[in-house]
Amino acid sequence: MLEILLALAIAALAAPLCVRTLGRNGFYVLALVPFGCLGWVIANWGSTQRVRVGWAPSIEMNIDLRFDALAAIMSALVLGIGTLILAYCARYFEDDEPRLGVFAAQLVAFAAAMFGLVTSDNMLLLFVFWEMTTVLSFLLVGHHAEQAVSRRAAIQALLVTGAGGLAMLVGIVILGQVSGSYLLSDLLAGPPTGVAVDVAVVLLLIGALSKSAIVPLHFWLPGAMAAPTPVSAYLHAAAMVKAGVYLVARLAPAFAGSPVWHPLILTLGVASMVLAGLRSLQVTDLKLLLAFGTVSQLGFLILLVGLGTPDAALAGAALIVAHAFFKACLFMVVGIIDHGAGTRDLRELSGLGRRAPVLCAVAVLAALSMAGIPPLLGFVGKESALGAILDADILAGPARLLLTAGVVLGSILTVGYSIRFIWGAFADKDLPDADGGKSPGEHGQWHAPGVPFLAAPALLAVASLVAGLAAPWLDQLLNPYAKTLPGVLDSHLSSWHGFNAPLALTILIICAGIVLFRMRGRIGESATLLGNADRAYDATLRTMDRLSLRMTGAVQRGSLPLSQATILVTLILLPTVLLAVGTRTGVRLRLWDSPFQAAIATIMVAMALGATVLRNRLASVLVVGVTGYGCGVIFALHGAPDLALTQFLVETLTLVIFMLVLRAFPAEIDESRTAAFTVRRVILSALVGATVAVLAAFAIAARSTEPIWHLIPDAAYTFGGGKNAVNVVLVDIRAWDTLGEISVLVVAATGVASLVFRSRRFGSAPRAADAPNYDPDLVSWLSAGRLVARRDRSMVLQITTRLVFPTIMVLSVYFFFSGHNAPGGGFAGGLTAGLALTLRYLAGGRYELGEALPVDAGHLLGAGLALAAGTAATSLLVGAPVLSSAMLTLTLPVIGHVKVVTALFFDLGVYLIVVGLVLDVLRSLGARLDSELATAEDESSSARGGFQ
Repeated sequence: MLEILLALAIAALAAPLCVRTLGRNGFYVLALVPFGCLGWVIANWGSTQRVRVGWAPSIEMNIDLRFDALAAIMSALVLGIGTLILAYCARYFEDDEPRLGVFAAQLVAFAAAMFGLVTSDNMLLLFVFWEMTTVLSFLLVGHHAEQAVSRRAAIQALLVTGAGGLAMLVGIVILGQVSGSYLLSDLLAGPPTGVAVDVAVVLLLIGALSKSAIVPLHFWLPGAMAAPTPVSAYLHAAAMVKAGVYLVARLAPAFAGSPVWHPLILTLGVASMVLAGLRSLQVTDLKLLLAFGTVSQLGFLILLVGLGTPDAALAGAALIVAHAFFKACLFMVVGIIDHGAGTRDLRELSGLGRRAPVLCAVAVLAALSMAGIPPLLGFVGKESALGAILDADILAGPARLLLTAGVVLGSILTVGYSIRFIWGAFADKDLPDADGGKSPGEHGQWHAPGVPFLAAPALLAVASLVAGLAAPWLDQLLNPYAKTLPGVLDSHLSSWHGFNAPLALTILIICAGIVLFRMRGRIGESATLLGNADRAYDATLRTMDRLSLRMTGAVQRGSLPLSQATILVTLILLPTVLLAVGTRTGVRLRLWDSPFQAAIATIMVAMALGATVLRNRLASVLVVGVTGYGCGVIFALHGAPDLALTQFLVETLTLVIFMLVLRAFPAEIDESRTAAFTVRRVILSALVGATVAVLAAFAIAARSTEPIWHLIPDAAYTFGGGKNAVNVVLVDIRAWDTLGEISVLVVAATGVASLVFRSRRFGSAPRAADAPNYDPDLVSWLSAGRLVARRDRSMVLQITTRLVFPTIMVLSVYFFFSGHNAPGGGFAGGLTAGLALTLRYLAGGRYELGEALPVDAGHLLGAGLALAAGTAATSLLVGAPVLSSAMLTLTLPVIGHVKVVTALFFDLGVYLIVVGLVLDVLRSLGARLDSELATAEDESSSARGGFQ
């Protein structure tokens, strides 16, 4: 199973290159990948396969995959129909289609996400794949992003299914915590009970119903018809919308007896069948007709797999297969009609049955299966479904009769819109003429489809017929899942069960459906019950917008002091109230361990007070910096050299950044802009300081067991191979935290650069040769030192920089390599290298920065993140826990024995990210600002010269 996921992922990555090289024929090559994976599914049908890869065991986040009877059914549909859809795309699209390679990659990636979803045994992993399908659906539906209707449809689908997914996540967490396991197999083996479980079941069903477009969360599916037809045929007929059906089918063996299960599943299932069936008889777009028909059929499927009996589960499995066959086929037929006739409006189509008899035959076969006409698979499934509902002893008599009546009514509507589809697409009809009336005719434009274009829908239509005739053989493939539900499986799939009640109901359904079609003109556009839901969605968004604006206007009035005061008051009140109400621990304080700490604290307090009264900006920054250096000294006195080193480096770099920013400000704070020294501000500041101190004291006193840090030094050396516990914690024991932090750092750096550069990134800093007045024959202590204006040039600083820069870089490398066993590491080494670059910039200007490191900062950030994340992927590929270290002992000439820890490569990624971040700061706040100031000075000089 992992191999299938990997193969599909590789195919998705290679898809853009494949399509760019081969054009639309590249889809044929891509189709071979899911086709080959389908072979594995067929070879392992009937067996149970399990795969477990450790990822984050402490939070139950492991890659647990399980292939069983239900997973086999869904996997076969995902991979099999995915193969046909990719082959269909090879003739549906033209070579000049924009973003075709990206579309191909997204479609293959969707197949991978769906396969992962239906084979996930870990509910958290299932949620990850669930949200992947949501995101990929958003991208595929919005393929034509230049069209407003596509953007709206994509956002609507994302919001509805994404919100349902979040509700489902809460339900997953509740179930996992209550049951003690996040594995579906454990949950089904021993389902928990209780009020919390019932709440979790409702939340899970919300996620399932939103994904499968069940009333009242159905309206996103008709809107999603703005997507290209292959997307509709795959996602909205065979794959994505089946995810909710799959989840209900997976949970039904354990939770069908829950008090909230049947009222939700059966009521909403019948409502979807009836309401969507009515809308299918009203709309005039063939694709929209199929979309509402899909909502109706999904209601039927949810109802069957959620009924909770083996007979209903077998019928549901059969209809899942049948629906995938006929609905994917019909969507592809609509795509062919749209290509050949240039329209999907049934009012504008006439005579296609005579002009495209093969296409008409394919559509008729699929529509007959959709209507439940013998001997096709749709009839087999519907016949079994009626029998299962009539024999469902799990329901009370009146409930069973009402459910049967609702299913019969929905099935009548299905027959009606199935006939309407064939009539609308292929029948001879009166078309509007030039005088505004109607007269017999046929649609003027028609381009006959080629065999490759017609092959995929034809194969599915034939499969519907063959599967119906081979129902007993199909029964053997599907009944293993039905037997997992409690009870005895009494029924079996067959195209003939004799004269019985289901057959009588089928005859009634077919006759009533024909009558309903003949009365189609009386079903007007007034009954737009499902359309109202779309308007309700718009009204909800407008209400949320208004509410957010009012809330924002109330708490964010554009006043920085007010915003800061709100935040600080919250910081004071919330923790203080909780401490007063909930804490029972005492606090013991020791003011200092040595007189040095008291002296340093006195200096820090004095500097903090001085910052509040100084009017010179630079002086204020410097005294604030003293408080930071004092904190570093306290770390050193407490025996934490790593923290002290990092604090000193960060404080120094922060001071440099402040100085770069302050160049654009006046030296003194204007008297008119000085905030009044009010009592309220003093009280607020004092309370914030006291609150933070009290929280820290209580946090220290709250420890009730042996501190974990007693174990860290030994664990760092035993498992991480390093004596510096701080660094080993960062790159090994808690490497997940570090990976998340550096990812946020890269995102923040990119965001800040975007704000500074506005339109585009500034790129690497300019080289000396790019300067307009550069003379290569001039000799200078620094490569670009001569380019600095004479009034700003410091020969002492340039000479010192020339001598010190190599030493600082060597020290940076030393910190990097020694960090695993001594103070240092990738972060400290990167900061040291950043300070060296800062020195070069301060001494030689923006051109010297380009000479020191002629690399785009964004490239360094990306390389560092890729290297850090790559160590995680490498650990996974070799079967080790993610981000765990491996120790290698090498014997090198001259040097001798050397112990190398693979965490070094992760630390190298941190090093590059820190250097890239510093370079980004110098490039944006330094080099870019210098360039703008130089331009402004040149313009000012020109203006003065012109005036004179």
